[in-house]
Amino acid sequence: MTKKNIFVLILLAFITVSFQGGFKQEQLKYARVRDAYKTTESQVKTRLDTLKLTTGQLEIYIRAFKLDKKLELWGKNKLQKTYVLIKTFDICAISGEVGPKRKEGDMQIPEGFYYISRFNPVSNFHLSLGLNYPNQSDRIFSDKQHPGGDIYIHGSCVTIGCMPIRDEYIKELYIYCTEARNNGQTKIPVTVFPCYPDGEKFAHIKTQFTEKANTLLLWDELSLAYQSFQQTKQLPVISFLTNGRHLVK
Repeated sequence: MTKKNIFVLILLAFITVSFQGGFKQEQLKYARVRDAYKTTESQVKTRLDTLKLTTGQLEIYIRAFKLDKKLELWGKNKLQKTYVLIKTFDICAISGEVGPKRKEGDMQIPEGFYYISRFNPVSNFHLSLGLNYPNQSDRIFSDKQHPGGDIYIHGSCVTIGCMPIRDEYIKELYIYCTEARNNGQTKIPVTVFPCYPDGEKFAHIKTQFTEKANTLLLWDELSLAYQSFQQTKQLPVISFLTNGRHLVK
C-alpha cells in the first residue's frame, strides 16, 4: 500500500470518527439532554455492563405493541449478530383504535416498519424521538393529501397518535438512542405492532377486520417479522414493494 493510500485511509477514518462523535456533542448543547445524562447515564451504563454491551459499540432496535402498551428496547454491540432485551418501557397512554394510521387527525398510532428520523431535545413533551411516518407503504395506503405526521415517542403522558413513556423514561431511552446514533446508526429501526402477534388478543382482533384486507396483510407481514426476530434475535430484512406491501426475509 502506498503512502498516499495510507494517508487517505487515515483521513477517512478521522472523518468517520469525527462525524460519529459529533452527534452526541451537538445533543449535549441542550439543557434537557445534559440533564438526562447527569441523572440517568450511570444506570444506562450499569444496565449495559450487565448485558456485556458498551455505549461505544451500541446498536439498538425498538418494538412497540399498542394495545399491550409496551415498548421494548433491544441492543447489541456492532460486531455481534444477535440482540438482547435491554428494557421494556410502559406506554402510559394511547389514542385511536387498533389498525394503522391512514389520515391526518384520525388520532391513530401508526403500525408498520419505521425508524427514528429525528431527535427533538426541546420538545413540548420533554424529549422526543420522531418516526419516519408516513413511510413508503403509508404513502400508498394513506390519504394522499393529508396522511398526517409528527409521530413521536416522547415524555409526558398525553398523546394524539404518539407513544408517551413519561419524562423519567424518555431520558433513558433518549440516551440509548443518542449513543447508537453517535456510533453511526443513522436509522434506528422501530416496528410498531397492534399487539403481541403470538397471543389470543391478536387472533381476536383479526376476526374484527375481515373486510379490511390491506390491514390484515400488514398484520401478517408484521407477524412474520416478529416470529423471525423471536427465533433468531436478528433483524429481518424488510423491503418495501411498489404495491405498498412488504417483503420480509
